Amino acid sequence: MAEDVLQVNHRHVVFTIDEGLREIFQRHRYLLKPLMDEAVEIIQEWFKKKFKITPGIIAGLHTFGAQMNFNPHVHMLVTMGGMKINGEWKVYDYIPFPMLRKQWQTVVLKLIRSNLDETEKKKIQHLLQKAYSANGEGFYVYAPRQKGNVKVQLGYIGRYIRRPAIALHRIEEYDGEYVTYRYHDKKDGQEKRERLTVEEFIKRLIVHIPDEQFKTIRYYGVYSRRIKARCKKLISVWQEKVRKWIVKVKKTVKRRKWEQRIKEQTGKDPMVCPHCQCYYEYKGEVCLKDGKLEIKYASDEVARACLERTICDITGIKTTETPQKEEVSKPEEPGDREEHSQLYLFAV
Repeated sequence: MAEDVLQVNHRHVVFTIDEGLREIFQRHRYLLKPLMDEAVEIIQEWFKKKFKITPGIIAGLHTFGAQMNFNPHVHMLVTMGGMKINGEWKVYDYIPFPMLRKQWQTVVLKLIRSNLDETEKKKIQHLLQKAYSANGEGFYVYAPRQKGNVKVQLGYIGRYIRRPAIALHRIEEYDGEYVTYRYHDKKDGQEKRERLTVEEFIKRLIVHIPDEQFKTIRYYGVYSRRIKARCKKLISVWQEKVRKWIVKVKKTVKRRKWEQRIKEQTGKDPMVCPHCQCYYEYKGEVCLKDGKLEIKYASDEVARACLERTICDITGIKTTETPQKEEVSKPEEPGDREEHSQLYLFAV
């Protein structure tokens, strides 16, 4: 999946329904396709109304819970941004999912009512009413921010959306009559085990086999098969322009050296002597420590000797310290000394 999508940031979005409504979708499986479409429509409408852009969405329908119970919910891989009419890509990383919960609740309840006959609606009216009153903030919508680079995000989410009802590594034991498997209980966060007869295990498993011709993975927006190739080409051009712009900005805001900053502020090069106009090079520092002048840094032995003479001239005291080895710069070429003088800077 990572090769099929745009190399932009994505968000993993999950739309769930009330537990009491699961049986309705199990009995009327033709509602599962509209359930996916309605979840996608909510996200698309938000982007279109707010920013007039079309996002890319890959939706996957899961009908299973941790214990292989029937629990239909929609997973979506959503681009954090979308394409404008002119082909420009606009980045946006905020979707008000708490606000969308009420919309999702309304859409699901309306979907059920509009697709069932009057007799069936009377039978399930108490379930619909309970689902509405028990979820004051709407049905649960989950959309965590993804960590890592784009490739890592897409790899993880892609595997999650395509996963089966139960992975083989979760099955711990099979003796011909019973199957023991482990699962993660989201209610208390604990890992638990369940032992089922082979018949019960198969019964739970086959419920999640999709109907003939039913696609559990669907593509919407800029990922729809009709326009995906064109969109990828336009976005590649946009990304190349952005990349060049970023490189240009980095060069512009590149960190300047202290002498460059002083030169911009004063108009004078601090490394040029105002009297003789010779160019000087930084070679060392002398600092005051415990009432004495000491060499803090010297780039080479010549610089150290010069600094020692300077200290002696100022204080009248000859330094007797043993020279410590300092970082030695590359020896100057003879021609270099003829071209410029050297300044040994120190601070008192």
